[in-house]
Amino acid sequence: MVIAGVAFAIINTLTQYLSQNFGLSSTMISVIQYGLALLMMCPWLSKADFQAVFYNQQKLWHLLRIVMAVIGIQFWIYSLAYPIPIWQGIALLMTSPLFATLGSAWFLKEQVGAARYSATGVGFMGAMLILEPWAADFNWITLCPLAAAFFWAVYALMVKKMSRQDTPTTMVIYLFALTTPFNILLAWPHWDWPTATFSWALFAVIGLLTALAQLAVAKAYTVADASFIQPFDHLKLPINVLAGWWVFGWAPPGRLWLGAVVIIGAITFITRYEQQRVEPLAMKRTS
Repeated sequence: MVIAGVAFAIINTLTQYLSQNFGLSSTMISVIQYGLALLMMCPWLSKADFQAVFYNQQKLWHLLRIVMAVIGIQFWIYSLAYPIPIWQGIALLMTSPLFATLGSAWFLKEQVGAARYSATGVGFMGAMLILEPWAADFNWITLCPLAAAFFWAVYALMVKKMSRQDTPTTMVIYLFALTTPFNILLAWPHWDWPTATFSWALFAVIGLLTALAQLAVAKAYTVADASFIQPFDHLKLPINVLAGWWVFGWAPPGRLWLGAVVIIGAITFITRYEQQRVEPLAMKRTS
């Protein structure tokens, strides 16, 4: 998760750099990013990996899952290209587990009690501290990271449900293989193929890191419980803040840290609460 966090911070920073210095649209960036990631991932895959995809029994679910991912990707890259400061975007993106908590009751039929609902509400209050929708200079574009967090939460819930039958590698293959055609359709009306050699060098780095980050996350969830992984996922906030400050000079205001503490506190409570609920059930099954 730490490796993935560092990789995503570099990806986010290079994405903003490409959009600001080369005038590339968010849809074009996503086409090249995920297209190159697919190409770079292919040498790592075995024949069994591809067979698992071709003979998969959940193809329609994978298609719907990727639609959710593509919508989230477009909202996220658009917010970076606008540009929204990285510190603000990442902090709001951290609300994704809160959306997932709300969705788990409906989609996964999990029991979500008053404690988890209350913690979720507190977490969204932290997001409001960062957004400041009551401020005179509030811009609706700043809601894009929240929209990305919502759609990625739906995507994550589908991954959780489908992982009972499919491996993490199969999930990642479908992500890259189906994301690229969808991104091409979205970018086609305003196709602006980059011409600068340096921009392609940066895209090569982005594509490689995208593949690495997705595989790292999949591996992390394979070898460890979500409750153990979650604190390491929170490291992405200071890493991205540091990257944004170093490259663009964006220094976050105090409300970022206050809001982030509230969001992280809410997520931590929900994660621990879920762990305490699941452990007795697991003991009952083993006994």
